[in-house]
Amino acid sequence: MRPVAIIGIGKTNFGAFPDRDLRSLAVEAGEKCLADAHVSPSQVEAYYLGNFAGPSFVGQNHLAPYIAGAMGITGVPCTRFEAACASSGSAFYHAVSSVAAGLNDVVLVAGVEKMTSQTTPKVTEILAGAGDTCGEVRAGATFPALFAMIARRHMYQYGTTREQMAAVAVKNHENGAKNPQAHMRKIITMEQALKGKPISEPLTVYDCSLISDGAAAVLIAPLERAAEFTGRPVKVMGIAQTSDYVALDQKDDITTFRAVVAAGQKAYKMAGVTPKDIQFAELHDCFTIAEILATEDLGFVKKGEGGPYALAGCTRLTGPLPINTSGGLKSKGHPVGATGVGQICDLVMQLRGDAGERQLARHSLCLAQNLGGSGATAVVTILGAL
Repeated sequence: MRPVAIIGIGKTNFGAFPDRDLRSLAVEAGEKCLADAHVSPSQVEAYYLGNFAGPSFVGQNHLAPYIAGAMGITGVPCTRFEAACASSGSAFYHAVSSVAAGLNDVVLVAGVEKMTSQTTPKVTEILAGAGDTCGEVRAGATFPALFAMIARRHMYQYGTTREQMAAVAVKNHENGAKNPQAHMRKIITMEQALKGKPISEPLTVYDCSLISDGAAAVLIAPLERAAEFTGRPVKVMGIAQTSDYVALDQKDDITTFRAVVAAGQKAYKMAGVTPKDIQFAELHDCFTIAEILATEDLGFVKKGEGGPYALAGCTRLTGPLPINTSGGLKSKGHPVGATGVGQICDLVMQLRGDAGERQLARHSLCLAQNLGGSGATAVVTILGAL
């Protein structure tokens, strides 16, 4: 397999944009990405798009060529990937696989979602389709309810507290307030987080990610050709995608996501590193408990220690392992199809030293974890500066 490099990135702001359609968001991110790498549309050999529910949110199918054509990219494979909230993480995994295998050299990978065109109840219904519709959804369980069950079980088994989950929200809002592209640039206090509007006990509104519009894109190429396009390439050190059962009742232990554990182990092995080597990470905090679980499942702390680790400030910008310097899904926003590639863009900004107020002093090796559903899909990527 050939080593693969990221040679360009591009993102829109994440937020609520009633005057924007899905295609315009994806085109903006894609064109920014191509410009960043000084690449023309005619040089792109394949277009991979991550999108969870464009047909349901905006009524448009056949999205990959629909968007690629608007950028002048035709005559090449254009493929949409759907893996719930890990849709663009999966698109990135398969794009890297394609370049590593030598099938293509210059591949544009994007993610997009336009969610605010629907009401909150309708968005919740659409998102629930990433769960088990024959069992969980029929019983009335939405994702806030499912992750509330996960949180309650984690609290029972490990003594995790609401204060520890709230610490995740406070930290991510603190980071997002420094991110000019974030959906909610709002600092919150521990008291606010604990007294937030109840959503699904023990989760409040401050434990839940946002309903957002947005798009992100990255351009990849063989590492040996990276210098043709950029003086600041980023190497894909390791990457893995794994799966597990969709329904919670099929899992042996709902306080751990086996797909995340497996993907992490495979990515670490490919990169030749251990969890202790990772300097910072973008983790999938669709709910605050999800960030705590990921911190544990990826081996950054022992099982049950994720909550105390967050409350102690260890994952803040000034901590030993900064997590979600972008603000995470909680503050940056969560346009689900764009989230995985958005995480990659945020990591590349740190690796390049372009993260502004959020810039870390140690920024040479990092990790992204993108989750689909309640742990049915996981993509873990390890990136390194050159």
